Amino acid sequence: MDIRRARSDESGACADLYLRVLTETFTWLPPERHSREDFLRSAGEEEVYVAADGGGALLGIAGFYRPQNFIHSLYVDARGRGVGKALLDHVLLVAEPGPVSLKVQAPNLRAQAFYVREGFVCLEQGRDVGSDIAWIRYAKGTPES
Repeated sequence: MDIRRARSDESGACADLYLRVLTETFTWLPPERHSREDFLRSAGEEEVYVAADGGGALLGIAGFYRPQNFIHSLYVDARGRGVGKALLDHVLLVAEPGPVSLKVQAPNLRAQAFYVREGFVCLEQGRDVGSDIAWIRYAKGTPES
């Protein structure tokens, strides 16, 4: 498995993976709430990393917003094979010194368990204005973690 920065010609494939994984796993939201455009809009301001197999097929993606040391997204198509951990480890390696944070939607119990297992601690819980989905903010690299 190769973890690297996404190439510009992979934007469409990354957006497709994002949409596919959201539709399959975020079952508490209607599928029409997800769009490729959401990913593409965010990716324009983020560093996007990919996990690719030996043949170049994308296994997962991670979006990292460096100015806030914030992992905006981590989506894995090939779950249970260490892809998410490899992407997370890579982002933690390239991040600025200090805490790295992320948000997880409250219904996403699988992601919560993953980040806790990887040493992240819960800092706060909330809900964005106008949203019907609560979130939990986690961080790693704080005095608590």
